[in-house]
Amino acid sequence: MTQTDVPPADPFASLRAQVASIRAACPLGRIASLDPSGFVVEGLSDHALLGDELVYEDAAGAVQRAEVSRLDRGSLRATPFGAADGLRIGLPVRPAGGPRVSPHDGWIGRIVDPFGRALDDRPLAPGVPVSLRAPAPAPARRRGMGARLSTGLAVFDTMLPIAMGQRIGLFAGSGVGKSTLLGDLARNMEADVCVLALVGERGREVSDFVRKVLGPEGMARTVVVAATSDMPANMRRRCAFTALAVAEHFRDRGRRVLFLCDSLTRLAEAHREVATAAGEEASLRGHPPSLTPLLASLCERAGPGEGAQGDITAVFTVLVAGSDMEEPVADIVRGQLDGHVVLSREIAEAGRFPAVDVLRSVSRSLPGCAAAEENVLIGEVRKILGVHDRTDLMVTSGLYERGSNPEVDRATALVPRLNEVFTARGLTRPSDGFRLLAGLLGRPYSGGAATA
Repeated sequence: MTQTDVPPADPFASLRAQVASIRAACPLGRIASLDPSGFVVEGLSDHALLGDELVYEDAAGAVQRAEVSRLDRGSLRATPFGAADGLRIGLPVRPAGGPRVSPHDGWIGRIVDPFGRALDDRPLAPGVPVSLRAPAPAPARRRGMGARLSTGLAVFDTMLPIAMGQRIGLFAGSGVGKSTLLGDLARNMEADVCVLALVGERGREVSDFVRKVLGPEGMARTVVVAATSDMPANMRRRCAFTALAVAEHFRDRGRRVLFLCDSLTRLAEAHREVATAAGEEASLRGHPPSLTPLLASLCERAGPGEGAQGDITAVFTVLVAGSDMEEPVADIVRGQLDGHVVLSREIAEAGRFPAVDVLRSVSRSLPGCAAAEENVLIGEVRKILGVHDRTDLMVTSGLYERGSNPEVDRATALVPRLNEVFTARGLTRPSDGFRLLAGLLGRPYSGGAATA
């Protein structure tokens, strides 16, 4: 389904939704106690759901919002989306319903906050409000992963292909080229629209990422949703779900969407702050049990659509200290995603970018999204890399005598040239990368079409 197939939008849809949300009468509660992390409201426990929003005015008269994080009989606890400074006992609070955002096609090329407010000092067109709690497409009706997508990066176009509607995790420490790789995907990967969630990013980094990494070319098709590191925890947590709601807006209009979330680790840290302040005990090495369903719901909403919907191809980054792939966030999301890509500090320090550790990375779109001869090439390359990985220390330390094992000799000769292929950029189609691999291995390659 193309953009031209979508019926014209109702120009009054946003206004109709706003009028429909107006209540003739609204219950009112009051703050009974408060602390720096939130406050308790009496009188609203029968009128609000867990996760709903509350509205109140601060000491300066500005309208502020908070999220219901715990319900008790006769009272509820709320976590504000701003600072708790200036609040007082007895302050009136009213319910505002479930969390919503109003994405619009005009948001492309813009930077917004988790409430959908412009961060680039220009007017922003509102769309029809949608829920941040939208369900994932029905499992019995959603499509499987589609055809392989071109990324322009040889290592992804060959060894670690990304299919339409696939969800992959990018596992990396700091300083190994993660941001640059995200920028490459945002600019070059096949998609109609890109939605980027910057969760808990430093303010300067947001500006640098937009100007230097994405650039005008990347921003021309991208919506950036940003919550900086100095924002309250539930604003940082909301950032990822707002960005996903924006991605679903374009998916529902038949678009092919690329969803980039940086990072799930900072999302988990923000959720831990909110959950522990609400009284939930940490049990997963410092994380609350509710982290698992939170990450599962986020990952599951991305992916292939159903019916006339488009697809959301998603890349989630995970910060792994010391390459610890068993830490809670990495361990949880590996089972939710359709593949994981590991960025290696050793490879980055050797000056090879993207610093992908091919042997430790997996794409679950294989073997279905590659042709038979391409799968043969992938298998042979992995075998060569495995031999090199097992014997490299012996070779470099001088304990191996050349000619003792033909497989070791071949791996020693080919791996440096394979690494050059893996770092190639600017490929116009995946078959270009396979031709390079086939040439190195001395195998024929017909450029057979990938299967879906």
